[in-house]
Amino acid sequence: MSAIEQTEAARPRGTRLPRRARRNQLLGAAQEVFVAQGYHAAAMDDIAERAGVSKPVLYQHFPGKLDLYLALLDQHCEALLHSVRAALASTTDNKQRVAATMDAYFAYVEDPGGAFRLVFESDLTNEPAVRERVDKVSLECAEAISAVIAEDTGLSQDESMLLAIGMGGVSQVVARYWLSSESKVPRDTAVQLLTSLAWKGIAGFPLQDTDAH
Repeated sequence: MSAIEQTEAARPRGTRLPRRARRNQLLGAAQEVFVAQGYHAAAMDDIAERAGVSKPVLYQHFPGKLDLYLALLDQHCEALLHSVRAALASTTDNKQRVAATMDAYFAYVEDPGGAFRLVFESDLTNEPAVRERVDKVSLECAEAISAVIAEDTGLSQDESMLLAIGMGGVSQVVARYWLSSESKVPRDTAVQLLTSLAWKGIAGFPLQDTDAH
């Protein structure tokens, strides 16, 4: 039984929740359904049933299935961006920064809720609003990484951005492969291997002398 189902089982039917709590409950139920079934196969009936509410209650908060999906996407794109920024800010040691950033992607895909599937494996990427959000979070993560690269190496903004796009792309692709293949390589080891690969490349760019004028 999921956490949502346990909560609903413990709550008497008809209990009214504050609007924010109800919205979060509906988002949690929707995430379970979308991750399990994909966007196209999921139905608002399924989500309402999973949340233990009537469809009219669901529609009071979200006018349609796409609105619900986009709200989830916004939530989890923001979570990824926050994790990457926190990783970059966690240390001033550049090798450790690379490791922390790689680990942020692994932690993101390993989250048991499977939210990364909505971001990286959506079956709705032909929808402009979805594509826009996915592209935006990839770009914002890369911008955060590139800012550190540019500051430390003196490479141009465009050059730093190319390297950052590569690092972010490799991180999420390898992390997803690691999860889907049920790799016997422990997460810490996988992160160390990927960090070693990335660091051997990025460390080849000399540090900028920040004291030079």
